[in-house]
Amino acid sequence: MAATRDIVASYRNPAAVVRRLLAQGTREDRNLIYLMVACLIFFVAQTPRLAREAHLKGTDLDMLLGATLLAWLFIAPLIFYMLAAGTQIILKVLHGKPSGFSTRLALFWALLASSPLVLLHGLTAGFVGTGIELQIVGLIWLSVFLWFWVSGLAVAYRSRP
Repeated sequence: MAATRDIVASYRNPAAVVRRLLAQGTREDRNLIYLMVACLIFFVAQTPRLAREAHLKGTDLDMLLGATLLAWLFIAPLIFYMLAAGTQIILKVLHGKPSGFSTRLALFWALLASSPLVLLHGLTAGFVGTGIELQIVGLIWLSVFLWFWVSGLAVAYRSRP
């Protein structure tokens, strides 16, 4: 199934999507692609906010975009890999049977599947600016992301190493 169809299916039943992705076998290249595409979408989502900030403050947009690109495409993936490793350790302490692959898949898929809401958050930040609207969209994104991640971790908790 195409990733876009899986993203839409995640909004109905995220655990089933993660279960289906795990059944396709251990493919670390697929995990990396999910993470890098999610980070790229997170970077793209920041551009309206950065353009607004550069315009209002009179700063250079190129500098802001460069720093954000560095953060999202080089630093954030390392942080997400460390977060997935920490999550795997916690699940093992709780007597789960997660593999490193399954905990990474749960996190990286949750990031990618919730990325349409990140784009909405970025548009809200760019066009509306700070305020209650931005906070509401951010809370919706966080709730959906946590729902996807916890659902994926529940599948990973029971998976074989």
